[in-house]
Amino acid sequence: MRPELSTAANTTLSLLTIAAIVLVWGGVTMIRKGDRNGGGRTKGVLMIVCAAVLVGNVLIWTV
Repeated sequence: MRPELSTAANTTLSLLTIAAIVLVWGGVTMIRKGDRNGGGRTKGVLMIVCAAVLVGNVLIWTV
């Protein structure tokens, strides 16, 4: 059994989860809107990849 996480760790994991949700939302928005130079789609995909990494980190710390 793992010991309980500290309050600071719980707060950090909560903020990472919120950040991942915001990154996915922003990434989808960037993909849908795009821009004139085509960089919006790339940035949107990178935002979603970053969110996946954050979720992976949260899972590593909690499981």
